[in-house]
Amino acid sequence: MNLPRRWLALALLAIPLLGFAHPPSAWHPLETQVPPTQGAKDQAPKQPAVAKTLSETEELQRAIDRAGNDRAALVRNLEDFLKEYPESRQRPQIYRALVEASLQLRDSPRAADYAERVVALTPEDISMTLLAIQLLERGGDEAALRRALNYSTRVLSFIDRTSAGEKSPKISKEEWEAEEKRDKVNILSLRGRLAFKLHDNAAAEEDFRASMALSPNTAAGEKLGEIAELKKDLQGAIREYARAFALADSSAAGASRREIRQKLGNVWRLAHGSDQGLGDYLLHAYDDVLASADVPKPKRNANAKGPYDFTLRIAPDGSPYSLAQQKGKIVVLNFWATWCGPCHEMEPHFEHVAAQFQGIADIVFLAADCDEDETLVPPYLREEKPRTTVVFADGLDTLLSVRSFPTVVILDRVGKIAYRAEGFDPEDVEAVLTSAVRHALAAQSGSPENAPQGARSEL
Repeated sequence: MNLPRRWLALALLAIPLLGFAHPPSAWHPLETQVPPTQGAKDQAPKQPAVAKTLSETEELQRAIDRAGNDRAALVRNLEDFLKEYPESRQRPQIYRALVEASLQLRDSPRAADYAERVVALTPEDISMTLLAIQLLERGGDEAALRRALNYSTRVLSFIDRTSAGEKSPKISKEEWEAEEKRDKVNILSLRGRLAFKLHDNAAAEEDFRASMALSPNTAAGEKLGEIAELKKDLQGAIREYARAFALADSSAAGASRREIRQKLGNVWRLAHGSDQGLGDYLLHAYDDVLASADVPKPKRNANAKGPYDFTLRIAPDGSPYSLAQQKGKIVVLNFWATWCGPCHEMEPHFEHVAAQFQGIADIVFLAADCDEDETLVPPYLREEKPRTTVVFADGLDTLLSVRSFPTVVILDRVGKIAYRAEGFDPEDVEAVLTSAVRHALAAQSGSPENAPQGARSEL
């Protein structure tokens, strides 16, 4: 399957009519051929006309010709033809012609119906799939939106399956990758919008955040603001609306920017009582967007030399979590990933140990996620609902040389490794980890003396 990579930019397709050659003159019904008149007596008796049986192709050509330039007539004629030849091999082309004619007649429901028929016959036709999504979304009823949502997932799967080996030799690998990224950003926003219309705000937020993570964009940012506002998260709504406002191109989306400004102003007044301070906040948001656009994003905590230099993010919302504020405490870290089966088995053991020390002020338990694709984390957390604080590792796993999952590391009061375990034995993991934690709590200087078996001091 070698499709052009520009199909996501299509809003309405210019679908060619059926590729049959029209004769130079209009089709005329058969007529009886009568010789010239030689008088009544000499006139030969009329012979009955013999009806000619037309082939399927001729019938289709006749249906097209008789419509002329009348699109409504073309729709009627082609639909009549399909009633007579419901299994015609020309159905894909006929359906396409019906889509185009219906669009010109502004008959979106009929256009959507035939677009879906094309997709059913040729599921690899991504351009028509996208058109079907747009037409179904325009219809707006729940059943149509759910079908559109399924189609958008199909398109996203197609994007994920394609590889640079399928690209046209006319474009570079870098250009192909940039186009693929734009495609994914757009289809994630589209699927998020459909989920939002179906009142599945959790799924919508997941897609919008994934879209923003790939490439910050106004559409996803604005919807994230709306979702935050619905959740009564005013500060979150302010943050998302301000980012969307800063991302909007006033020359191309002035109306959208005005609408975002109105939403932002309303939420700001609800949170602060007036517009005071909003201007400065917007300037900072705009500067942040410019900085992220002009300068490649550095790795998080790139300059950190030790654990206390790290500021992690709480999953899934990204709120900052400063390890510097935990200095002097025992920090117990469980490094894991959503795709790691043993990590799922380790999680309840880790939580049971954490529960034993609940209420002790100078010990902290953190589950540090190491997924490269952070969009996998929110749905996992919604389903599993872990009881320990979940943070993104944000490079701490690299600093601590975590090479496999799960890995549990205990940092003593000065930030040195007091204990490390790669993998676990379900029979005794809780007893061993509990002992290691108690040892770390009892130590005053972080010395590794008499540490549990397997523990070591580093850094």
